[in-house]
Amino acid sequence: MTSSAFVGIDIAKADFVVACRPDGASWTATNDPEGIAAAVGRMRALAPPLIVLEATGGYETALVAALAAATLPVAVANPRQVRDFAKATGQLAKTDRVDAHLLALFAERVHPTPRPLPDAALQHLEALMTRRRQLLDMVTAERNRLEHAAAPIRREITQHLRWLERRVAAVDRDLDDTIQKSPVWRAKEDLLRTAPGVGPVVSRTLLADLPELGQLNRKQIAALVGVAPFARDSGTLRGKRVVWGGRAPVRAVLYMGALVATRRNPVLRAFYLRLVAAGKPKKVALVACMRKLLTILNAMMRTNTTWQQISQPETA
Repeated sequence: MTSSAFVGIDIAKADFVVACRPDGASWTATNDPEGIAAAVGRMRALAPPLIVLEATGGYETALVAALAAATLPVAVANPRQVRDFAKATGQLAKTDRVDAHLLALFAERVHPTPRPLPDAALQHLEALMTRRRQLLDMVTAERNRLEHAAAPIRREITQHLRWLERRVAAVDRDLDDTIQKSPVWRAKEDLLRTAPGVGPVVSRTLLADLPELGQLNRKQIAALVGVAPFARDSGTLRGKRVVWGGRAPVRAVLYMGALVATRRNPVLRAFYLRLVAAGKPKKVALVACMRKLLTILNAMMRTNTTWQQISQPETA
């Protein structure tokens, strides 16, 4: 192995496969503390310029934390982006070893930017927000079942709904306590909440799922969240601009925040009405309001300025 080797890791619940480029070396390790420690030791000696894993819903967390603690450059890639890369290179086969080598090639060719590992406090906040979304999904599912449930089942579903609602309230209290115990987060939430249309769910989702807020310019933050329109032009054809990708939880709360803001926020309401009057479909106008709201919040966080002090987005 050479010190210039790029590393790809295909991870599963029980084990993971490590592959290196350009020498093609690979090995398998168990996904437990002993296997992770051994793999980190080998990669520390290898000193790769970049290590890439796919997001797997949590199986990668311990390994990514160990690699980051060892100050190794690690990036967690979007699985869809990696699969599109595989199709572009003609790689249709899919096994653990093939995927590991593909991730190493992805690291070598694409060079995704390593994202710093969140500290323990931010991980705790992210976990609470994730759990809240899971509970709300279960509440919605049970309410849908209740509508068509037979009489003997309705009582059970109703009891489960009450329990779920109590758990949502408990998680909300935990979120309150977590934010109130941190002077930095408390100040950030207070700042975000000065914007009309931004409530506790929007502010806390931004704190947990968008730590880059205030650190990027308006174009970068819009692309990161997935509210930047992408062109679909070819030759003389001018296709519709579309938004996709990005961070779905952030985009979902921004949608609701923008919806409220078009009624209660004078700046965004005037912006929305102007777009609709110009012939834009209401959904397109609302997405534009989502981007404008995000842009303003980004500027507020970067300059530590309240809504009342900055009602127009940055131009940089």
